[in-house]
Amino acid sequence: MERALLFGETETVCDPELWSCLTCGTCDQRCPSKVDFTGFMRALRGRARELGEDGVCTHGDTLTALMELMTSPDFNRSPTWLGKGLKTRKRSKTYFFAGCLPFLDVVFRDIGFEGKTIARSAVALLNRLGIVPAVNEHEVCCGHDAYWTGRPEITHRFAAQNVEAIRKTGATEVIFSCPECYYMFKHVYPDLIGDLGFEPVFLFNLLAARSEALDLGPLESKVTYHDPCRLARMDDIIDEPRFLLGAVPGLELVEMERRGKDALCCGSSNFVSCSRANKLIQVERLNEAIGTGADMLLTACPKCNIHLRCAMRDQDTSGDIEIKDMITLLAESAGGGKRGA
Repeated sequence: MERALLFGETETVCDPELWSCLTCGTCDQRCPSKVDFTGFMRALRGRARELGEDGVCTHGDTLTALMELMTSPDFNRSPTWLGKGLKTRKRSKTYFFAGCLPFLDVVFRDIGFEGKTIARSAVALLNRLGIVPAVNEHEVCCGHDAYWTGRPEITHRFAAQNVEAIRKTGATEVIFSCPECYYMFKHVYPDLIGDLGFEPVFLFNLLAARSEALDLGPLESKVTYHDPCRLARMDDIIDEPRFLLGAVPGLELVEMERRGKDALCCGSSNFVSCSRANKLIQVERLNEAIGTGADMLLTACPKCNIHLRCAMRDQDTSGDIEIKDMITLLAESAGGGKRGA
């Protein structure tokens, strides 16, 4: 990879198309020579930043600025997202990592995104299993976007801050509801920090293993499920969400043509360079979901939720479909969806 970066460097890193790659992992999956395309693009972006090149940050650079603010040791926020009725403690063998979910509400409230509800629903489901997790309401970003847009110094700062905070709680396992956070802790943090001292666990895996204890109640609806790139293609978590949906009485799952490792990306994995091409991908995915005849499109990733909601509002699709976070739906089935709201 380092040798490849030496050839045609100036032309490549100055090309705006460098920032259009979704880093969805489809190229890696299909390449017969097992070329690490996503790693190559990430390395190119890092070199581009060294030469003063950058992508076009969406949303007025708000999220990028917020991410940089979080790396400051003086960054703090009032504890707001937990609300009432949820059981947590300062020290526990289980830690729940909410990441940026509470922050995203402020930016995407106009499209109906509710990050706090997702975080609360995750804790409610853990409580349903008798788990009282440790949480940190002053948590910072996992560093996903910094990592994939070539900002290793910021990524390392986030990793160090988060791992130090979690270790103080005595946790031996950390539960994630966000595929991007899970990916960072499982695959990137060990390279930056070494042994984390705890095991990263995605919430679906835990819930699927103990589904009977959830005592899921009936929800009458026809749904289709969108596989996030980080979860399905990069971590092979495909059967668990479908098993959980099958455990909800009255819920009918209808599959899209492209699913699992072959699922179509939501159109963007970073809040950067969101072009018409990204929107066309999102519309194509929405039309695929609408074509199943489902009433509801379930997602398991906050970014997928946001991008698909945005496209549903602003673009022409073949019909309408409700977009909902799957963790929130499971909490509603278990009777905890509105808890702490």
